[in-house]
Amino acid sequence: MITDIYKQKADPKKVLKSSLIDTKLGKMIAIGDEKDLYFLDFADKQGLEDKIERFRRKAKVIIVSGISNSIKSIAQELTSYFDGLLEEFKTPIYLVGSVFQKRSWNQLMYVPYGQTIAYAAQATSIGKPTAYRAVANANGANHIAIVIPCHRIITSSGNIGGYGGGIARKQWLIDHEKSINKKNFK
Repeated sequence: MITDIYKQKADPKKVLKSSLIDTKLGKMIAIGDEKDLYFLDFADKQGLEDKIERFRRKAKVIIVSGISNSIKSIAQELTSYFDGLLEEFKTPIYLVGSVFQKRSWNQLMYVPYGQTIAYAAQATSIGKPTAYRAVANANGANHIAIVIPCHRIITSSGNIGGYGGGIARKQWLIDHEKSINKKNFK
């Protein structure tokens, strides 16, 4: 579920909690309040501190160490996802970004588990067929890795393309989902 923030303004005194989560692909940092997950990314990502600071300023929030209901929820769901038992995340998320970024991210939620599409197809699906580079940049600015599945987007030539968590992780995620999909269809 995505909270509709088109009509909401961030509370400048809102406090979010931050915690590390262990996954099969390494530690991830999760940031959220009691209701929504705001941020999820790999803890060893280059430039992560700057990305979190940009996010914090844009969202106008304070981030402290701790665990919230949304972090507990996503930790459980990530375990199930990596164990091949979960295809669709239910933890509510709160998007912080431009209107174009939010449109791009929302469209990612329609890419089926275990499948990939090209950046150009994603751009076409949001009504901007020539904006595939802008879509790729929006995907790169995604604050909620795996849940908003930018790892499912590849180049038109079939190459893996970029991924903020690293190409090896993107390939692993694609292969993982495809292997689970094959098991479910046998």
